[in-house]
Amino acid sequence: MSAPAPLLLDIRPLCAAHQAPLPVILDAVGRLAPGQDLVLVAPFAPAPLYELLGRQGFVATPRELGDGAWEITFHRD
Repeated sequence: MSAPAPLLLDIRPLCAAHQAPLPVILDAVGRLAPGQDLVLVAPFAPAPLYELLGRQGFVATPRELGDGAWEITFHRD
């Protein structure tokens, strides 16, 4: 059986509106199906999130996008 498609979460609009993205991110993590990755798009590299989700078994693979934003794939190891 194949893994479910990644859940894409773009928090750039939240950040632009000066809203805290962490509750939305944690909600998305809680909704992940077994084996499903979270792909987060952010206007910055959320380094503290790597450690926070790392404690839950996730490995972060960050990639800087051409417009200065970041795409981070969180995969449960």
